[in-house]
Amino acid sequence: MRVGFIGLGNMGEPLAGFVLKAGFPLVVHDIRREAAATLLDRGAVWAESPRDVAARCDVICTCVPGPPEMQAVMLGPNGVLEGLRPGSAVIDHTTNAPGVVREVGVAIQARGAQLLDAPLDGGREGALEGQLTLFVGGDEAVLRRVKPVLDTFSRSVVWVGELGAGSVTKLVHNALAMSIDLLLAECLTLGAKAGVAVPRLVEAFREGCIVSQNMTFTKRMPATLFRGDFAARFALALAYKDFRLAGDLATQHGVPTRLLDLCQIELLEAMNRGWGDQDRIKASTLQEERARVTLRL
Repeated sequence: MRVGFIGLGNMGEPLAGFVLKAGFPLVVHDIRREAAATLLDRGAVWAESPRDVAARCDVICTCVPGPPEMQAVMLGPNGVLEGLRPGSAVIDHTTNAPGVVREVGVAIQARGAQLLDAPLDGGREGALEGQLTLFVGGDEAVLRRVKPVLDTFSRSVVWVGELGAGSVTKLVHNALAMSIDLLLAECLTLGAKAGVAVPRLVEAFREGCIVSQNMTFTKRMPATLFRGDFAARFALALAYKDFRLAGDLATQHGVPTRLLDLCQIELLEAMNRGWGDQDRIKASTLQEERARVTLRL
């Protein structure tokens, strides 16, 4: 089974590396050839376009920033659709709009192939460790066929329903995760301002039962907020994009989301500060400013 991987950024490059390490022949493409340098040195083969990847491979994985990029890769000139072979499976790992996924799925099915939406949970930390969770929408039989590929970089693969359900699940899950980020910052600044030393407060939270297993608190915040280092693991601009997609979903289905809306406004303020290329946790420094508390260890 020859695997193609399109999109070799913070998430895609390590995932492709695990596929290669597992012994699958690998064909790769990115808008920047230099992003593939390490993979090419390890034996991957370069393709000049998404079309070229699709023409060579049985399974094609895509991992790009959002819906417009996914549409371009799939449906644009020299896109996946132009090179797709009947019987192929396409797996989109993008955090995407469900409607876009379904639209692309129809086009792919017309070519005799199948699309799964399989967005990723676990952040760059999980990608580097090969310990992601995948929320998968689409045909279960297709999932069973490609699962050996997905198993190379995941700790669990959860089938959630028909095509598009993976994207719905990821959007609401991301909205929850990013809201927890902001609530953590509020609670920590309150505790610190009320007299508990930040290191003691963080230790107490680690030992407590609420966030002791939360990835943001146990991994992301120690590497970012608690150190004052906001180099992007998951860029704020992408986080804000995901919040907007969740908001669109809520509007489409008539579901009020008052708390999520407040969190989206917070990220918008951070975006307006010009922080879009920094880590999403940078938004928590807005609360530090308001509370006049610095959460550093």
